[in-house]
Amino acid sequence: MRAITYQGTGKVQVDTVDDPTIQEPGDVVIKVTSTAICGSDLHLYDGFIPEMRKGDVLGHEFMGEIVAAGSGVTKFKTGDRVLVPFNISCGECAFCRTDAYALCDNTNPDHEKVEALYGQSPAGMFGYSHLFGGYAGGQAELVRVPHADVMLLAVPESLPDEKVLFLTDIFPTGYQAAEQIGTGPGDIVAVWGCGPVGQFAIRSAFLLGAERVFALDFEPERLALAGEAGAETVDLSSEDSFERLKEMTGGKLPNRCIDAVGLEAHGASMIGNVYDRVKTTLMMESDRPNALRDAIMCCRKGGAVSIPGVYAGAVDKFPIGAAFGKGLMMRGGQTNTRAYMERLLKRIEAGDIDPSFVITHRGTLDDGPGFYETFRDKKDDCIKCVMTPGT
Repeated sequence: MRAITYQGTGKVQVDTVDDPTIQEPGDVVIKVTSTAICGSDLHLYDGFIPEMRKGDVLGHEFMGEIVAAGSGVTKFKTGDRVLVPFNISCGECAFCRTDAYALCDNTNPDHEKVEALYGQSPAGMFGYSHLFGGYAGGQAELVRVPHADVMLLAVPESLPDEKVLFLTDIFPTGYQAAEQIGTGPGDIVAVWGCGPVGQFAIRSAFLLGAERVFALDFEPERLALAGEAGAETVDLSSEDSFERLKEMTGGKLPNRCIDAVGLEAHGASMIGNVYDRVKTTLMMESDRPNALRDAIMCCRKGGAVSIPGVYAGAVDKFPIGAAFGKGLMMRGGQTNTRAYMERLLKRIEAGDIDPSFVITHRGTLDDGPGFYETFRDKKDDCIKCVMTPGT
């Protein structure tokens, strides 16, 4: 089969690789009908996530049709059209039984590597390095999916791929980002980063009843898309986040803040931006926490900060004093994707949201290497790239 493979920092290519096969009774093999490039994939592309190996198949946002099923699969059959959450869960451990699928105890065979970094390991993930299991990803024509009866969600034939594809990652990620800090009626929410996850965080905050939502970014096309959802925008290229949010809220500041940027943030402060770039270049800091610093400083006393943006290691100049002094709650972590898929599918079916709004670029696997560069560099007003394998 053909797949997009990692070839080193800043380089991916389309290769012919071995077809996946059934390895365990609970496995299925899926023919991928749609797959996307996620902002998290850019962290691999840019070399921020260790344990990537040349030839690894990338991608964790994908869906398709079952073409083979193991003898232990009882809920699905060949021909079924299904969605696949990006994190891999067993359904049996204590975490899975409480819907904390991203923390599954049993799906990361590389858990010892992560335990050395974090103390404990989260779940395995598709296409996301040999820190998280070395599972082949979904930017491919075929994918093996373990624990199929737990993982998969059948898709109504009435809904096209583009309306449901993002249930595999970014829609649940944005929704969890807003929900996990208790966003509800009357809340004032600020979202740093108006890329795909930020866009879904903005819309999810409104779905949860937020009174006002502010969107902060440098890119005009991303701010415009956020504005279409009803968000009030702050252009970080010309406005100071704290002063502008203070002005727009009558001095109150937002009480719910979401960092939808993560470890590759570019700071509005030139000094802070240069500082983090130098530190990461010298390997004295692994992540750039500009957006997170800003979210903490701009959050109202007694408020909460959510961190859906990916962080991998250590940060410097972290304003722990501000977080402590203002009594802030902080929540982060990979998304418990499978816990959200049914309820958000119902939102789509009811017409509350059409997730395809975020797609700006469409193509085939052959377009993938170019899409990676376009997406990373924000060329051509790019917000989200979707590929159709086999075409």
